[in-house]
Amino acid sequence: MNILVDTSAFIAMLYAEDDHHKAARQCWISIINEDNTLLTTNYILIETLAVLQRRFGLQAVRTFNDAILPILSIQWITPEIHNLSLAVLLASNRRQLSLVDCCSFEIMRSMGIEATFAFDAHFAEQGFTCLPPG
Repeated sequence: MNILVDTSAFIAMLYAEDDHHKAARQCWISIINEDNTLLTTNYILIETLAVLQRRFGLQAVRTFNDAILPILSIQWITPEIHNLSLAVLLASNRRQLSLVDCCSFEIMRSMGIEATFAFDAHFAEQGFTCLPPG
């Protein structure tokens, strides 16, 4: 199964103080031990690396780069997906929805991806299955 991994899952998995840390670690172990393809976007990576660097420093970025990045398939946001996602974001008129989220939704729809490893309610609002459930 193809699963898109969101920034919210990366941070929850890596930050022991996160409210979702335990569930994220268990879910991560489960999805990497099954026959899943883990995808993310270059926009999610930029967002994740910025959070890691700001909160924990460059060593956290190095660890992410060495331990997690090699098992991910990166989907690059094209100018067309960027422009469509920006139009969706502006039309939604929702301050808490991000351009990164809108790009993720478009990538998932265009690739037929139904599941995401995320702790962001916007994915469920868009009809995607969030892992872990609940």
